[in-house]
Amino acid sequence: MQRARDWLREAQAELAAARDLLQGRHWSWCCFTCQQAAEKALKAICEHFRTSQLGYNLNLLLEAVRAHTAVDESLERACAHLNRYYIPTRYPNAFDLGAPADQFFEDDARQALEEAEEVVRFAEGIIGSS
Repeated sequence: MQRARDWLREAQAELAAARDLLQGRHWSWCCFTCQQAAEKALKAICEHFRTSQLGYNLNLLLEAVRAHTAVDESLERACAHLNRYYIPTRYPNAFDLGAPADQFFEDDARQALEEAEEVVRFAEGIIGSS
């Protein structure tokens, strides 16, 4: 149970960092950090249920979670959207031209933050309820 709480604590810390990145206008890094917060939140749930938690693909992690608890469509959409931020937010070769810092904007970062908050709240509800 403690390891699940450790994963959740890290998800919460990364969510706080994402808020700082948003304030600092670092849109691409905010989006990536939101993906990371969601990943750690889902891994916290997997750890809670003693389920495999390999990889970074949020859709696959959500499938592992779904084996133990109901997952609504809103959470599925949030994870599918956040999944897109794993590579292109960090690597210039994800685009034909320009750095990731030039490809993401405030609206992207705000939406990513809302979605990551939803995933972290979901994890808090599961891990905090036992």
